[in-house]
Amino acid sequence: MNPPLSTLTARAVHIPGENIDTDTIIPSREIKGVGKTGLADGLFANWRYLENRRPNPDFALNRPENRDSQILLSGANFGCGSSREQAVWALKEYGFRVIDAESFGEIFYKNCIQNGLLPIRLSKEAIETLARKDAPLTLDLPARKLDGFGFDIAPADKAMLEGGLDATALILKDEDAITAFEEHHFRTQPWLNL
Repeated sequence: MNPPLSTLTARAVHIPGENIDTDTIIPSREIKGVGKTGLADGLFANWRYLENRRPNPDFALNRPENRDSQILLSGANFGCGSSREQAVWALKEYGFRVIDAESFGEIFYKNCIQNGLLPIRLSKEAIETLARKDAPLTLDLPARKLDGFGFDIAPADKAMLEGGLDATALILKDEDAITAFEEHHFRTQPWLNL
């Protein structure tokens, strides 16, 4: 289960760039096991650290004002490349709840939803406007707005995030209806019950 997400007021950090792939989000050398934890230190490692793993003071995540950011703003095609789910796990473990980009790698987008991270698609202009704000941003998922900018999200994806559910838990919410359908279906069409 994921923590439910409905509203959030939090700082945003802007990591500009297009085609930021999953290997940039977490390089393969930073993946030391098969679990969902222990990945946050490897997040953006090639940009975040200098030689001998000294923090790069010029990288946005290393600036004191961005350390507790829960919203990430970026460019087009964020999370492209391989279907490395560890990229989503690293972002989540670091503390991000929302990723706002012009577009996403398709598999990355679905991995975000499955892991309780909200991917929002907004225009480049909207992202640049949000990046210039020096105040926390407000997410209202029920209204589908981020600081006044509307966004689209599939109803099932929205329900999963608001309820803190994964795909299986979402289906199990309708378990009684599914069972009733199956019982009726096999009672009225017994030849299907082999």
